[in-house]
Amino acid sequence: MSETVEAINRRAREGRDRLLPFFAEVEKVLVGQRHLINRLIVGLLTDGHILLEGVPGLAKTLAVRTVARALHLDFRRIQFTPDLLPADVVGTQIYNPRTGEFTVKKGPVFANVILADEINRAPAKVQSALLEAMQEKQVTIGERTYELPQPFLVLATQNPVEQEGTYPLPEAQVDRFMLKVLIDYPSRAEELTILDRMGPIEPHIDIRPVLTADELNELRRAVDAIYLDEKVRGYIVDLVQATRRPGEYGLELTGLIQYGASPRATIALGRVARAQAFLDGRGYVTPQDVKSAAADVLRHRLLVSYEAEAEELKAEDILTRILDKLPVP
Repeated sequence: MSETVEAINRRAREGRDRLLPFFAEVEKVLVGQRHLINRLIVGLLTDGHILLEGVPGLAKTLAVRTVARALHLDFRRIQFTPDLLPADVVGTQIYNPRTGEFTVKKGPVFANVILADEINRAPAKVQSALLEAMQEKQVTIGERTYELPQPFLVLATQNPVEQEGTYPLPEAQVDRFMLKVLIDYPSRAEELTILDRMGPIEPHIDIRPVLTADELNELRRAVDAIYLDEKVRGYIVDLVQATRRPGEYGLELTGLIQYGASPRATIALGRVARAQAFLDGRGYVTPQDVKSAAADVLRHRLLVSYEAEAEELKAEDILTRILDKLPVP
């Protein structure tokens, strides 16, 4: 380490304190949902796309719009519907009969923060239109490739797959999301506050942009500087490896996992653990940071088998077994 632990801790605390105005603006609108707000901040700090899942009415769209309003960044919303076309997302070429030439009309994906609302209500070909943008930060229209503005972040909402009119996302696209966050109903006290705050026909809540792109990039560099010990690195790799070859780690999960997590999950787990330590004002990652990030990073990357479904086991149940049995450094 080129810096002392005390110096890294100090930088982490200073960086976290710079986020306090951002939290204050977001919490003017959102009631409770601290885990959701935390994960949205983690996505911003780690340059990772986020998939939010919950039944309608749980403020998924409101949360993303509020976060975007608190940023000095360009924001676009795309409402995914069954009749949406890929060109409606990335853009298309328009023929000019006077000049005989094609001009490019860029789609709404050309922005810093994209809200892909109800992403699983559109067919797979439209969902796949985001693949290149999410991974390569570029879009190909016709024969030309266009760079997307930086930073670029996709925050997608989806309804549970069991609901009518939804399509499951392709596995390749799901893997591009760094986090999948499940949103639950608010508590009674939180719902009373929601009623008071959002009850008026025209609630007046003023959200000020408080975080610029330059400040965000500076905070990202501070997250990159968080110390990740060799033992914690090994724990991250073992955790992901255990989803692929559980028998080698003494786990009785034979026949329950169809596909384990990809190496992209390993990278994401390290980044999210660093960001979690940063938000806690620490300059180093602990195994608990990894464990707290595991469910959101791995739940959508772990495909359970038909045997597991027959036993009514979900990906979270299998991850819990792995986390309980895997030795912690």
